Amino acid sequence: MADGDLAHLFLIQNMEEIEELVNDNVNGPRQRFHRRDDAFEVLSDQEFIKIFRLNKELTRHLINIVAPHMRQQTRISALSVTTKVLIALRFYGGGSYQVDVGSNINFAVSQPSVSRCIQELTEALNNEDIFNQIVQFPRTFEELAEIRLGFYRQYHIPGIIGAIDCTHVAIIAPPLNDENYPEYVYINRKRYHSLNVQLICDHNMRILNVNSRFPGSSHDSYIWQMSNVRNVIENIYRTNHRGYYLIGDQGYPLRPWLLTPLEQPEPNTPEFRFNTAFKRARSTIERCNGLLKSRFRCLLKHRVLHYSPTTAAKIVNACTILHNLCIEYGIPEVELEEDEVDYGMFDVPYNEVYVPGVRVNPDLAEARMLRNRIINNHFA
Repeated sequence: MADGDLAHLFLIQNMEEIEELVNDNVNGPRQRFHRRDDAFEVLSDQEFIKIFRLNKELTRHLINIVAPHMRQQTRISALSVTTKVLIALRFYGGGSYQVDVGSNINFAVSQPSVSRCIQELTEALNNEDIFNQIVQFPRTFEELAEIRLGFYRQYHIPGIIGAIDCTHVAIIAPPLNDENYPEYVYINRKRYHSLNVQLICDHNMRILNVNSRFPGSSHDSYIWQMSNVRNVIENIYRTNHRGYYLIGDQGYPLRPWLLTPLEQPEPNTPEFRFNTAFKRARSTIERCNGLLKSRFRCLLKHRVLHYSPTTAAKIVNACTILHNLCIEYGIPEVELEEDEVDYGMFDVPYNEVYVPGVRVNPDLAEARMLRNRIINNHFA
């Protein structure tokens, strides 16, 4: 496969795969900003990150990125781009009701103004040029090899180019009479309305691909089957570029391009050692999901997004972009309290058993052989 063909193959359109304010000084006077955009001057670095989740340097970089895609300050639009970005970041990070966002950070703006700020930044971050530049699946074999090496150095399993899983993001129920978004399809197995968001991350928890367009009733394996990224990874395998695969839980079908763990191997066996290492490697995506939601708490189950499914999906996309920027800039991780942790759900294991007289799926057979080779060569 020529590099040009590979580059074309990797052109995944991510667009399709679409409170804790600083109150440590509770006994002191509440801080108020003399100008709407002087949070950079008034707040310490630690306070700034606590409120906006990004540090000052990254926030300035973000403003430069999105400014061409947002309305500039005029007599009609009294808010500067900087102010609008800060207000939206506060909402993403806190997940509180919009009217509280405006009052808590002392920008003295109305709830409708806050809503417009969130909408503007969300739309700007979903711009194709921004989105596909920051949330990007590898486009060359050199990039794939770099991720594969990163996983191997950490977990000693060869061939991994990403970990995949889904996470539920709670949304308000669509109207019962909405023909485009039937309310019932958004009810997940825990009986609340959500989007089921598929994420793929690398060894550093950087998100490589996001698919936020499926309702909560969709199974993880179905979302994977319908994803553009599945076609890309399968095509890599079918063009004789072997040794590149994702890892997922048993809710996914075992294939040479997506490995899953063994089911209950005996202790103190090579299979058991493989499963242990596999679980550690796959925990990367679980930690990624947790970090994404701990930074941007509007995605937590308890902070239901009061938006249409389309807008909620765009907010998810925006948060994944900000997550990747935080990874790039080394922003400290934010921990959740135990009662805030959203452990999500898991699909029923995807069993494909041998039936006498029925031909075994050749991809399944090849995947089993690949997994056995890894076990024999690295864990025996």
